Amino acid sequence: MKTVVVYYHPYNKSFCHAILDQVINSSLKAGHEIDIIHLNVENFWPVMTSEDLQGFVKHQMVDPQSIEYAKRVKKADHLIMIFPIWWELMPAMIKGFIDKIIFPGTCYEYTQSGLGMRSLMPNVKVTIFSTMNTPKFIYQLIYGNALKNALAKGTFKKSGVQKVKWVSFHMVKGSSDKKRKDWLKKVERLVTKG
Repeated sequence: MKTVVVYYHPYNKSFCHAILDQVINSSLKAGHEIDIIHLNVENFWPVMTSEDLQGFVKHQMVDPQSIEYAKRVKKADHLIMIFPIWWELMPAMIKGFIDKIIFPGTCYEYTQSGLGMRSLMPNVKVTIFSTMNTPKFIYQLIYGNALKNALAKGTFKKSGVQKVKWVSFHMVKGSSDKKRKDWLKKVERLVTKG
């Protein structure tokens, strides 16, 4: 199994980084091939330029880094995304990755009617791991599970991916070591079962 991880957090002592380490260790333990796209370390430029937008309309990527990332993502059996929730959604680096990589002609195509989308990666499984300091009930009740609606449903499901799972760890800042260890065991279970 080929696992491709898209990771973003600028602080290497964050809980996101602990999740990344767990994903790497669990993947290797399970015998999976793993490819890490570390957006911060690789200096990914998340801004959609006018050239990128023209390429989007023509279904042809123009940015060399985006082209390389798209090739890597298309090889995934399991695409894992790891990032924090800031202001109730994903950071700009992740949003930029979605805008520039989850691209027509690369990851999906429009149906003939133009009203729907069909995945060009129909067998990929997507798992999203996010961290936040907002309590779960507040995130659901007040913010309406904004990330689930925007990324899990509004991006991956909308573009035809059938297997999408979002796992969010809430109230991370004040969490105990035991709680974090339990969370990392959950990450291991989800990664090793493929």
